[in-house]
Amino acid sequence: MFEKLVEVICNYVEVEPENITPESRFMEDLGFTSFDFMSMLGDLEDEFDIEIDQQEAADIRTVGEAAAYMERLS
Repeated sequence: MFEKLVEVICNYVEVEPENITPESRFMEDLGFTSFDFMSMLGDLEDEFDIEIDQQEAADIRTVGEAAAYMERLS
């Protein structure tokens, strides 16, 4: 799940995949805007056929947290 998430992240920000770790924070480390983040969530819903709860998504700060959340949904 982590590797697929990294692929999607690289569609949104100019970061090399090898520089993205589970501890990477979307806003502070990767340069996401809140619009980028919400757009990415929509793509993830489509790609993985899951439904992301917006309230829970608001608490996701790191790539690792996002991967763990998506694992629970799939």
